[in-house]
Amino acid sequence: MITIKNLSRIFTSTEVQTRALSRVNLQINEGDFISIMGPSGCGKSTLLHIIGLLDDISEGSYALLGQEIFGLNEKERARIRKANIGFIFQNFNLIDELNVYDNIELPLIYNRIPPGERKVRIQKMAEKLSISHRLQHYPQQLSGGQQQRVAVARALINNPKIILADEPTGNLDSSNGNDVMELLTTLHAQGTTILMVTHSMHDAGFSQKIITMKDGEILTERKNQKTVDVFKS
Repeated sequence: MITIKNLSRIFTSTEVQTRALSRVNLQINEGDFISIMGPSGCGKSTLLHIIGLLDDISEGSYALLGQEIFGLNEKERARIRKANIGFIFQNFNLIDELNVYDNIELPLIYNRIPPGERKVRIQKMAEKLSISHRLQHYPQQLSGGQQQRVAVARALINNPKIILADEPTGNLDSSNGNDVMELLTTLHAQGTTILMVTHSMHDAGFSQKIITMKDGEILTERKNQKTVDVFKS
């Protein structure tokens, strides 16, 4: 599903170059649930943003579903992103002026789904995530856990092939955090591919594989309690 080879991301200012990612190699297969861990500033969120087509590559190769991404313009990246990727953020990123229904509906509008089909999809998704009774409420009227459920609903509403989650429980208490992780586990069991950035070893324990990063590089991959060194070409 995702193949990354010798990928680097370099940010350049007038006085200095900062290498956020350095020759990263990564393979993500359909149905994987992978966590990325590491200290702040290690490059994990930058990698997630590149995979999500929100940031560009400086060097190397990134293929999504067999298509090379490097060199595509923003319009082409946006088309691929809307069709294949759903995002879940730590800060929920809901629009306060819109109610729950309208927040979930936005991706469907962007993809030009007819109004009747939008209504059916939203109602089914709301039932699935136990927020049907909140569709006319606004984000500020919801608990943190409920807001994250709305964010998950919005991420899933277009049936994406991959979910990218950036610290999805970072602003939640332990109870609501566990609810979100159990929800992600259920989605994975149903076949969704999930890539999650987290500082929480507890949350990472829900995934199949843990990737550890430092200074813009992948240090290790751990699967089934075994640590495997990543060989860089």
